[in-house]
Parts: sequence; C-alpha cells; structure tokens
Amino acid sequence: MLSDSIILKNIQRQPKQTAGYKTLLRELGLHGDDRKRLSSHLQKLVSSKQLIQLDSDRYAIPQVASGRNMVAGKLSLHRDGFGFVLPDLKSVNAALKARLSGDIFIPPPAIGSAMHGDQVLVEVTNVRPDGRAEGRIVRPVQRAHPSVVGVFHYGGRQNYVVPIDQRVSQQILIPSGMEQPEKVSSVVRRTSSANALETEGSGGREESSRRTHDERRTTKSKHRVLGEEAARRSDWTDLENVVVDVEITDWPTATQNPRGRVTEILGYEDDFGVDVEIMIRKFHLPHRFPDDVLHEAEAIEPIISSAELRKRRDFRDLPIVTIDGETARDFDDAVLVRRLENGSFELQVHIADVAQYVTPDSALDQEARLRGTSVYFPDRAVPMLPLELSTDICSLRPRVDRLVMSCIMEIDYRGEIVGYEICPSVIRSAERMTYTAVNAVLEGDESARKQYSSLAANFEVMRELQMILNRKRERRGSIDFDLPEPVIEFDEFGLMKSITRSERNIAHRIIEEFMLSANECIAGYLEAKGVPSLYRVHEKPDAKRVYDFEVIAATFGYSLGVGPWPIQRMQFKTDRRASYGTGKRPREIEIPKDVHITPRMYQKLTEKIAGKPEERILSYLMLRSLKQARYSEENLGHFALAATSYTHFTSPIRRYPDLIVHRILKDVLQDSAEMWDAEVPVGSFPSVSKAQLASHDDAALKRRSSTVNYASSGDSEHASRQNSEHAFSSKCVSIQHVEERPFRAASAKHNEGALAPEESRPGRPRHTDTASPWSKRREREAPSVGEGPIPIEELHSIAEESSQTERRADDAERELMEWKKAKFMQDRVGEDFDGLIISVTKFGFFVELANLFVEGLVPLATLIDDLYTFHENTREIIGQRSRTTYRLGQRVHVLVDRIDPVEKKIQFALMEETPKRSRKHSRRRS
Repeated sequence: MLSDSIILKNIQRQPKQTAGYKTLLRELGLHGDDRKRLSSHLQKLVSSKQLIQLDSDRYAIPQVASGRNMVAGKLSLHRDGFGFVLPDLKSVNAALKARLSGDIFIPPPAIGSAMHGDQVLVEVTNVRPDGRAEGRIVRPVQRAHPSVVGVFHYGGRQNYVVPIDQRVSQQILIPSGMEQPEKVSSVVRRTSSANALETEGSGGREESSRRTHDERRTTKSKHRVLGEEAARRSDWTDLENVVVDVEITDWPTATQNPRGRVTEILGYEDDFGVDVEIMIRKFHLPHRFPDDVLHEAEAIEPIISSAELRKRRDFRDLPIVTIDGETARDFDDAVLVRRLENGSFELQVHIADVAQYVTPDSALDQEARLRGTSVYFPDRAVPMLPLELSTDICSLRPRVDRLVMSCIMEIDYRGEIVGYEICPSVIRSAERMTYTAVNAVLEGDESARKQYSSLAANFEVMRELQMILNRKRERRGSIDFDLPEPVIEFDEFGLMKSITRSERNIAHRIIEEFMLSANECIAGYLEAKGVPSLYRVHEKPDAKRVYDFEVIAATFGYSLGVGPWPIQRMQFKTDRRASYGTGKRPREIEIPKDVHITPRMYQKLTEKIAGKPEERILSYLMLRSLKQARYSEENLGHFALAATSYTHFTSPIRRYPDLIVHRILKDVLQDSAEMWDAEVPVGSFPSVSKAQLASHDDAALKRRSSTVNYASSGDSEHASRQNSEHAFSSKCVSIQHVEERPFRAASAKHNEGALAPEESRPGRPRHTDTASPWSKRREREAPSVGEGPIPIEELHSIAEESSQTERRADDAERELMEWKKAKFMQDRVGEDFDGLIISVTKFGFFVELANLFVEGLVPLATLIDDLYTFHENTREIIGQRSRTTYRLGQRVHVLVDRIDPVEKKIQFALMEETPKRSRKHSRRRS
C-alpha cells in the first residue's frame, strides 16, 4: 500500500536524494488511480516540508545548506521592494544558528527572481552583534503560488497585469493571444443554489490533476455565488481595468518581468461580490472542490443503518436544540441542560460526528486538511467540506436523525465538573434556535415565549448554568475581553447600508460557556489517557510586550501589578570597542527579563477599567500584548482561559483540528473505554468500578427489554413520530428526572454523598484540580505520552498547517472588512465625525470613528499649526511651541479627507483643535 514512508525511503535511495514523478511511478510500479494518489502524497509531503519541489515534477529530501552561510527559508516581501526571510532552523548549521536572531533582511537589489511567499536559499552576507542579519537570495527553492490576481491594462508594446497584492511588485506581462481564458467556464457563473451564504468559492485555476466538475460540465457552478454584475457578463472584449486571475508561465529573472496568461475574468473591482473573489485569490484560498472530492461527498449514504445505531446511545427522545446565528447553515453543536435531584446540573453537548464520514487519507480528508478551516465573509462562506456534508449529512438539522459525539457532564453548584461521560450517540434536534430567539425568550418577549413555550423552562436552566460556569472561570482568572466586532449590514439589493457593533447577548454566552466546558473535558480526558493529540495552546506573553503595555498603562494610572521588573543590562561589543581608551562608559541597553505574569492580573485590570472612558483602548492594548493562540501537539495550557488543558472539539464541520481530535477520541474509546453500554464504548471520569458497571448493565438491559429502543429499530427516521407534538410536550414535562449514571455513582461513593456549600472535600478528584501552569504555588506535572492512533510527527505537521490556514483565513477576512469599510466611506468624504485615538506612531495617529468602527490615519504632516514630534517613551505627539499633545484614548473631531484607491486606506484630517497641554510642568525655582 502506498504511504508517505515508502515514498520518502525511495527518494532517499536515489542519487542526491532527488527523484522525478515518472521515476517514482516506475520505481513503485504504480498504475491507474495510484498515479493520482502519488500526486496527493507528494503535495502533502511538500506542504509538511518533508520534501522540496525543485520544479514541476522533481522532488528532493530537504538537507542542511552546504555553504557555511547558506540558509533556507520563506521570503516575505514589502511593497517598497525589500524583504525578510524567515529562516528554517533545520537548514542552519550550528555556528550560524548561534549568531542569528530573527529574520534575515534582504535589500531590493538582492531579491533576484524570487517572489513573495517563495521558499528561497539565502546567503548570509553580514550578521550584526545583536543577531540581525542581512543576505542575498541565491535562488528560489519552491515557488509559493502559481497564479496572481490583478488589474488588466493594455500597453503600447505588451499588455500587462498590475498585481493587487502590492508585495508582488512586478507587473505580469501578458503575451498576445493570452488575454482571454481558454474555457468559457473560466468566467464565473451564477449558481442555482437559493442561498448565497452557504455556498463556496468559484473560479481560480487548479493543477491539471485536480480538474473540477465545472471544467467538464456546462451546468451552473455548485461551488460559489458571484455578484449579479459579473455573472451577467460573458463576453469581455474590452479588459481595461478588469480584475483577472493570471497563471504565471515564465518566472521573473534579474532582467525580465514574469509572464502569464489570463485564466479567469472576475469583473470590475467595484462590481458587487468581486471584492470577495479578489480576497479568495489574493490569499490563495482553495475554493473549488476537486472532482474526486465531490464524487465522494455525493456517494455518502445519508440513511443511518440499524447496525450503526446499536453502537450509539440514543438521545433522540430528549429536547436537544441547536443555537446558532440567523444565517448559519452548518450546525456543529446541540445542547441540553437538566437539573438533577442532588441539585447539580447535567450538561449535554452533542457535536456532529464528521469523522464517521470523512475517513483518513480519503479525498475528502486531504481537501479538508488543505483548507484547514472554513472562511467566512460578510455575505458568503468558503466551507471546509462540500455542501453535501457541511449543510446536510453532518449538520444537526431539526427533526432529523444525526450521528454525534456526546460529552455528558455533571456540574455542581460552583461550576465544578463532578464527572463526565463521552460516547458516540444519535440525536434528533428538537428545534433550530437562533441567538436572537433564545435571547427574546429569556428577556420575557411574550410572542417568543409563546412560540417556544415547551423549551422556555430549559432555556432558563441554561442561563442559570451559564452564570455559574462564568463565575467559575472568573475565580480561576480567565480573561474575558468584550471588544466590539464590526458587522456589515446589507439592504435588499445587497448593498452596504451600515457598519454596526456585533451583538453578544446571553444566548451567545450560553453556547460559549458550554463549548468551553466540553473542550476542556475532551482535552483532559485525552491527556489523562497519555495519547498524543492536538491542543489549542496559548502561551504566556513575552516580557517585552508586557513591559511595553505597562509603560502605556502607567500614563492612564493603571498597572497589571507585576511588581518590580527584573532588568538585564547589556552592552554591544561595537560600543565597548568604540569607548576603549576614551574614558567614556559604553552605552547600555535595558531588556526586561522573564517575569511572573498570570491571567488573573489581566482579569483584575479588565475589572478596574470596566465602564471607564479608557476601557476601549486599554482592552485593545492588553489584547495586543498577548500571544496568538495556535495548535500544538504539546499541551502548553491556555493562558487567556487559565486552563491547564484545552483543545478544539466542538466544530469539526469547519475546523480540521477538531476533526482530528474526534478521530483520536473515537479510536481511544474503541481501544480503552472505561465501560461498555451494550455495544457502545463510553469514556468516563471518575473511573467506574466493575461492580457499578455490572449493575448499570443489568439496569440498562431491563430498560431495553421493557421500553421501545429506537436505536435497534430499522425504520429509525419515522419510528413513533405520530402525535409528535403530544409526545414532545410530555418529554419536556419529565426532563427533571434523570437516570443514575455510573460516573455519578462512583463520584457519590467517593464523596459519601457530600455536596455541602463551601465544604471542602479533600479526597474528591476534580476535573479542575490540576494547577495552572502559571501558578507560583504549584508546578504542574504533565502526564507521560505514549503511542496513539496518529504519530506525534504527523500531529506536529497538522498543527503547523492548521495554524497557518487559520491565520490565512483571518487575514483574508480582516482585509476584506477593511475594503468594505473603505467602500462604505467613499460617499462620506468631506463629512466630519467624532473619534477616538487608538494608536500613536511616528508618522501620525490612528482614529476610530465613534459608532462606525472605521479606522483612519491622521498623518503627522497634516498637523501644520506647529512642529510636532513623536515621543516614543510616552507614545505621544507633542507640539514643540504650543505643547499641544495627542495621546492614546483622546477624543478628537475629524473629517474624512481622502481614500487611497489602491491600498483601500482612509485618511482623516483634524477638524478642530482639541489642545491638551503636556503633563510635564516646568520646575519651580527654589
């Protein structure tokens, strides 16, 4: 059977550890469909950096650069022509690695033929004493992107395309005859789907081995909705100023621009929907499902077999609901809360069992890994999985049987998780609820309570549990930044009408707390099993960032309470040499050393500034001081949540790491479940004794013999659905009664029934007993990790790839939002607004408009009433004569001056003076 290890071993045996595609076919004896599998394996190995693609069909094993100063890495270009190479430390020899610190600067003349994003080989020409290095690019090792999106122009000698990404500074020359796409289907066409929000991207060139349905069919695209304007045009005779996607046919050299051919015509930049298509291609988001992926999705059988149902617990009789946004179509999670007889709560979190349908190494799996995550734009989405799965078979639609992975938790009055069970199950969602509807019910809206009268009591219990869980997180120091998120509202014609603050009501908080609890349970369970898994980690902030924040916060009279800072004084060798024999002391620099910082320090400061005028700016700066969360195969804890173990389990339809966690969890349950409920593997905490398990099995057998068990019924979809309204209402009445589960019996026996308020129970094992990694009082011992269903090296690659695809999606969503804001403000040039200074730099200060969430720059050069200078230590701009000061958090009145049509940046002009004298006072004479 073809595998990554077989391919790597074969290439290692070749001369210079290099092999071509045809050589591998011959050496491995592959024919037919195995040729496609080989291509997929090679691309995956290149993505995980286990192979380097030398050209279109040659691959090599990565090796340490042979030259003493040679380094391999990824090139990031700036629009001004210079760039930086992020070195791959595996390719750096030990002597050079000890001297390097950070990225390698590449001046414009040393870029050569490389382009933004390429993997390149760099010769380091100079390393400064502080570790900063400069070099020149020897050659590109692997090209990052085969296509570029840009604006087409007719030229005197040759036509050309100006890339929209300004980091690609060279124009793409289009030879005569290459201006029009080869196929009609390359002009994006309107989909027949009725809902634009649940469909996925169209257009863009894929490799010849990944041809799609649309290239071979004349029917309308299944992949994407595009704007009406672009969809109507099918004959583009005049391409001047039209946005096109270009395939690069000839890469640039030191003396020649790159050449290419137009593969797709998107439309004019201002056409409705074209900005989304531009972002998809600019960030190279995979947006067309390959042929074999669609075939696999269409071949999946939606009917659940009786054999599969016997392997799952049956929760179809319970009033379980999904709670999502109004426009959501992929329902990952469903919840139910019930009050127990002992005063605790039972929280049920049911997550779509995507791993049941997306199997390892299948075409669906490879495409999901390539995409990494679904990407959500204001008016549409690019899903990770085809619509057959994401909005149908896997989606927990109301009144339809769906397979899920369930986490059933018992939570006491303090929010502590007494015990939990994890098992595969089947549910039938009772209702598709929205955040707005649940909030209306809880706010006492009469029509909403009447419409959902059978569920209203359960929503009340959900709110009560949410408040308890939130208080528990507050006790342990979890940080909760309630920063406003901008939301674009559209009219009935699809045009922007306003930018508003996203609403975060009680229903949002309910789902947030429930998903956090489930994620922590799964992470703790897999870690306790000693199985390699994926974790969502958030490391503590760097001391330098915390120090910078403390300096700014001090100007507002606040502090994190870190205490005295340990400072390390350093001198550069060059300064010491320069001062030798002069009698002068060498210049010293102060660098903050590692400092003890805890989430509770951030939490206390957020409580202090709550409701204050400076809350917005300080919350933003606190967020900037923290590191970015990422995926890792190593459990490093989650700083912001103050959690020792955390993972992503609750969104497998739209996040690939969640799907991996599901696979690992199912394998662990099958291999070493704490108990078996008939044919159902069940993981539990605390562990269950054999006597308790036997008694539970006997009770379960009696219940199955005396009641109708739908899990063993062949006609599961329609069984006992007559009089459904009456049956449902009777179920809602009896939700107070809950059967005794084994983990509850185990916990009760261990605690001897004690659940008294404020009473310590020293012998009781708690899910949250483990210490925080940031606690001074206790050191946390990580459990040993053994073998698992997925090798640790593979998990590392998945974590790296998933973190990168997440950042790519975030960048695309953020940049599109900035484009939308700039377009929204075009008709408001000349209008004046109130705003808040949110950032001060040496070239001006940024202002956020009140109630619009639109940011713009007031350039320093436009402040002409005085000579203003930037003071870095206080982050203030101060006039030398008048001492007029502009600082963070200051309110100003600005006028929308201009909008850069290329960069989509907004520039403001100060409308009126709001002078504030500097805080510095002259010394009084004694």
